[in-house]
Amino acid sequence: MSLQGSNPIVLVVDDSPDSLGMINTALNQAGYTVLVSLNGEQALSIAEQIQPDVVLMDAVMPIVDGFECCRRMRLTLPLTPIIFMTGLTEVEHTVKAFECGGNDYITKPIKPEELLARIKSHITNANMINNARSALDTAKQYVLAINTHGEILWATPDTHELLQKNKLDNFENISLLNSALKEWLNIPGKKSDLVLPTADKPLTLRYFKSVNDDEHLLRIVEHESILDASILEEMLPITKREAEVLLWVAHGKTNREIAEILSLSPRTVNKHLEQIYPKIQVDNRTAATSIAIQALLGLPV
Repeated sequence: MSLQGSNPIVLVVDDSPDSLGMINTALNQAGYTVLVSLNGEQALSIAEQIQPDVVLMDAVMPIVDGFECCRRMRLTLPLTPIIFMTGLTEVEHTVKAFECGGNDYITKPIKPEELLARIKSHITNANMINNARSALDTAKQYVLAINTHGEILWATPDTHELLQKNKLDNFENISLLNSALKEWLNIPGKKSDLVLPTADKPLTLRYFKSVNDDEHLLRIVEHESILDASILEEMLPITKREAEVLLWVAHGKTNREIAEILSLSPRTVNKHLEQIYPKIQVDNRTAATSIAIQALLGLPV
């Protein structure tokens, strides 16, 4: 929860009474609401109950150190700025602070003016991001962000609903989706759209922009079903009948279903597919579906 109507909330995590006293005084005078934690476990418990606007995190603490606390806190507070405060100045500690999810790093002894300036800057940036994402939610945009491993970092509510409707959010399919996104993201140069076959209708993912080295914004374009086999006949080196078979393959129909639609036998449908695969240079149904969908959408094949 958050403290409605209050000043911005700063959670200070530090086991040093001297540091806590100085920081608490500076923050109170600047108009912030201050929550204090003496160790990482206590900080995680507080963060589960009250969402702070920014976290000041000491690196060296007993029980759970600041690095581990930050890593675990990121699971529930993905956007909250976390600023490390420590006397450690080695490069490896700075790098570790950012790798575990920190946004900034300030060395002790703390200079109150510098600390307040950084807090203000991070809260402003975080509010801008939250407002932008709220606007996306209101506008019902299919937007999501992924990391370099293809894992979804966040998505608008409508995107979650769309993935769920197309059964792309269950354990097995989300793993396949992550792999496809990772492979696609690592293609050098300008990225073509990524077309995802589904049982209902194809989804096209379009690259929007890079937020940072490990956050990439994508937009999903939902397409209505296309039922024109002549497009496939024109775009691909296949016959009219093969185009009709491939069209229904692209729409997720089984050989038996295609046979009923086209008044053929399932065996004949299978023979047509055996002719189609080498012509369009694929070796399985999934690859053929992808090629067909791209052709139907007017994308390069």
